[in-house]
Amino acid sequence: MATKITMPRLSDTMTEGTVATWLKKVGDKISEGDILAEIETDKATMEFESFNSGTLLYIGIKEGETAAVDSLLAIIGKEGEDISEIISGTATADVQSVTPSAVEVQQPAAENNKSTNAVDIPKGVVVVTMPRLSDTMTEGTVATWLKKVGDQVKEGDILAEIETDKATMEFESFNAGTLLFIGINEGQSAPVDSVLAIIGPAGTDITRIAENYKKGGTTSAKEEIPVLHTEATSNSQLPTPNSSERIFASPLAKQIAKDRGINLAEIKGSGENGRITKSDVENFTPATQSNVVTPSAVEVPQPATVVKPFVPAGETFSEEIKNSQMRKTIAKRLSESIFTAPHFYLTIEVAMDEAMKSRAVINTIPDTKVSFNDMVIKACAMALKKHPKVNSQWREDAITINYHVNVGVAVAVEDGLVVPVLKFTDQMSLTQIGANVKDLAGKAKSKKLQPAEMEGSTFTVSNLGMFGIQSFTSIINQPNSAILSVGAIEEKPVVKNGQIVVGNTMTLTLACDHRTVDGATGAQFLQTLRQYLENPVTMLA
Repeated sequence: MATKITMPRLSDTMTEGTVATWLKKVGDKISEGDILAEIETDKATMEFESFNSGTLLYIGIKEGETAAVDSLLAIIGKEGEDISEIISGTATADVQSVTPSAVEVQQPAAENNKSTNAVDIPKGVVVVTMPRLSDTMTEGTVATWLKKVGDQVKEGDILAEIETDKATMEFESFNAGTLLFIGINEGQSAPVDSVLAIIGPAGTDITRIAENYKKGGTTSAKEEIPVLHTEATSNSQLPTPNSSERIFASPLAKQIAKDRGINLAEIKGSGENGRITKSDVENFTPATQSNVVTPSAVEVPQPATVVKPFVPAGETFSEEIKNSQMRKTIAKRLSESIFTAPHFYLTIEVAMDEAMKSRAVINTIPDTKVSFNDMVIKACAMALKKHPKVNSQWREDAITINYHVNVGVAVAVEDGLVVPVLKFTDQMSLTQIGANVKDLAGKAKSKKLQPAEMEGSTFTVSNLGMFGIQSFTSIINQPNSAILSVGAIEEKPVVKNGQIVVGNTMTLTLACDHRTVDGATGAQFLQTLRQYLENPVTMLA
């Protein structure tokens, strides 16, 4: 069924928006996370991304045109689908789900719909609610407050770090004033839209407002939303007086650049469409300085050592640890996967002698470091291009075959497991895969992964070989149809040409969703994967 996309509400005061640029045209294929258009709000020009996949069937607001919030912006659906009734308004359609770059703000209720215990908000006071920072987020945990009650808050200041089901993210203020009230303390969790804080003029009495929220009452305050994709519009951050190009940077990147006196025009952004991120600014050093810091020189914070309490012999002791948002999500998703997708497993043993020789040669190249896991990821990407049925997704009405390859790489972190995604892995070289995996793993361990970096996988690789695990089975990371479990390389007796010799082997286990992948299909994929790994030179062809 076609999905109707409406003009999003991208700021708390936005009532209409102007389409500055369309980055897609009618007939283009759209993937989840693709940037559809740049939309001018009353405060900035922001990138608006799609939360759906399909074909762009209709554009309702052309470049340069302005329309009210909730006006028909576009329609995405199946190629050739009849959308005439949707355009005319005589039929219903799904509405695009909320994304971090397109957060809908609930409109204040009409006067005649207000509850009897509603409280009027004094002028200048803004009620800030728990933001929806990812498409699957239903509640958030305040990891750290960076401001305290009584502090002056400027527009763009980071208020707090909020832990979602996917990452810990910085939440910035969209308003200026004094922080009058904190509704959720550090370590506490609350549903999306719960009162997070109140900002307003110093000395304002907000007692009734806070109490009213605790009682479940209503107010006429508008919600504050985070700006995750904003344009650098400050005159102090423009590249040069004669430059007409816009600079796209995250709010935190702009703030860090301003604090350090760095000209954003000198920085090459690593984000989508060249967007400058926090790490780009932190890793940037002007050319006149010699102590250039490269991403490979950034140390990844290690988890703190846990000191176990002393328990006398014969006594019992237990400890209750509150489930993090990540742990809750892992439990929910994996339970859904194992109980809804009929899993079956295929296991092969791969000779790794040639792979070991090839890796040793590759790593003699200066500034090059390729791991066996990088080689497995590369081999998987190439094998998936030959066996796209393994690179598929199940839906009740159809099976989606993906001809692009986005490999998710399972990374163990302190709170559980995250799966950053290498977009278009099949188009990467071994060294590019190695660099990207290192960068994403570092972000994962330091809790700096963005939701967009964990979305859109079509296949997943999980490797426990570094822990000495010989073989294991994994639960499929839905909506993927398969996940590969990679064991350790073992030196053992093997038979070659009728002779027993010492060889190096690795066990691979493919978990498949039987709704989309049949046994023969999975077996053929593993045969191709083995050919690539046992003859690594074929991956360079």
